Amino acid sequence: MNVWEARWSRAFHVLYYACLALGLILSYGDGTGEGTGPGPLTLGIVALMAGWHGCFVVRRPRLLGRLNPMAFHLAVVCALYIALVSRDRSFDVVVFGLMPQPYLMLASPWSYVGAVATVLSTFAARGHLDEPGVLWRLVGSSGLVVAIGLFVDYVSRQSAQNRAFGVLEERARLAREIHDTLAQGLSGIVTQLEAAEQAMPDLGAVRKRIALAKELARDNLQEARRSVDALRPGPLAGAGPEAALAEVAARWSRTSGVAAAVSVEGTPRPLPGEVQTTLLRAAQEGLSNAARHARAGRVAITLTYMDDEVTLDVFDDGVGFDPDAPGAGYGLAAMRERAGGVGGTLTVESAPGEGTALCLRIPSK
Repeated sequence: MNVWEARWSRAFHVLYYACLALGLILSYGDGTGEGTGPGPLTLGIVALMAGWHGCFVVRRPRLLGRLNPMAFHLAVVCALYIALVSRDRSFDVVVFGLMPQPYLMLASPWSYVGAVATVLSTFAARGHLDEPGVLWRLVGSSGLVVAIGLFVDYVSRQSAQNRAFGVLEERARLAREIHDTLAQGLSGIVTQLEAAEQAMPDLGAVRKRIALAKELARDNLQEARRSVDALRPGPLAGAGPEAALAEVAARWSRTSGVAAAVSVEGTPRPLPGEVQTTLLRAAQEGLSNAARHARAGRVAITLTYMDDEVTLDVFDDGVGFDPDAPGAGYGLAAMRERAGGVGGTLTVESAPGEGTALCLRIPSK
């Protein structure tokens, strides 16, 4: 039983006992002025209903949904209800706590059978079974109770599907975060260590490359911790997207040895946190691809504020590639998912030998 199911179970238990308590109050205040209240036998039935439900239903949640023994417990409670209402009509209100019990105690489709049996019990308790036209009233009441049960069952299935969809969405988010942090960071560290290996026996160059690899490792460790905690990316902490892009580009230039220029066009304005994160991740993806695949000599990043949208362009003068080719990479697919999450689009223009242009467009209205 998950958290939400446990909460609903507690709510139905509380409703059941509240209805029993309300029946007692109504029984003492029946308006006769005598103040005699319910007799000993009536009080005994109330106590038995409360105790039976507490011992065999409330305290045994692991058995909920099993036909045996929950069908027997429901039958006992219904029989006690008939005996109670037959003696004192003040306890008619108990029906409101009794009606949800079949759906709590029994699994579908037996829960609907239990609901019809509960309706039948209410008719028997009130002495309506021998009245003319009772069959149609019984059919109508049973149909209403079953329809409510079907609706609740439908809502429960939809909630379960939504939870499953949420799990898949969270997995996709974590996959994007891992790619944007750990994967890119490890790739950069490997690049620096390979460069250090090639620089042997120049100890000065080796130390420089190792220092850059250590810096990348520290930065990406912090970034991974922030991603796990669902916080904003490190460069955005306390800074806007313009400063964050400049910081990321400067760090990338320092480790890759390739110049990366950042320019801002239009009038900067506040952007939602998720939009800022998407812009920064797109820039990181473009820089990462330029370093690993493009063999670029220059990269230009342009952030443009327009009236109805904000755009980010990342251009490199590298070897280019075919964006439509199979296996173009997880990074671009993840960026398209991230862009779609904020209502934006990502386009990639490239061809072998002609560089690559990545353009992210996000509506701002």
